[in-house]
Amino acid sequence: MPWIKKINCIGCGLCVEACPVNTIVMNEGKGEINMEGCIRCGTCHTVCPENAVRHDSEKIPNEVNLNVIKTQGYMNDCVKYLGDLNEKEKCLNRMIKHFNKERIVIEKTLEKLHLLVEKMQ
Repeated sequence: MPWIKKINCIGCGLCVEACPVNTIVMNEGKGEINMEGCIRCGTCHTVCPENAVRHDSEKIPNEVNLNVIKTQGYMNDCVKYLGDLNEKEKCLNRMIKHFNKERIVIEKTLEKLHLLVEKMQ
């Protein structure tokens, strides 16, 4: 999914004009994408002269760190509210199960999307 790196955006508005579904607006002189309406067509990537429109794969390390931090917070809360240090490990194991489930959903989704690709060829 695209996002706009504000520091790179010069506010030219080319992405706003090019967006076929009008989901990019200018906010305080910078482009901003309404992800609810975005159809992931890539047009904004193509027209941006400053490479301000970025791909979300760049955010993977940050998302991983946030997931770990969130998990550590849950672990600490389990100890705090349940009053048992063993709850910390139980919480960690529940979060591992949660992320394993997310991985399975993603893998099965990708399998089905690859089948769509094969049907289109």
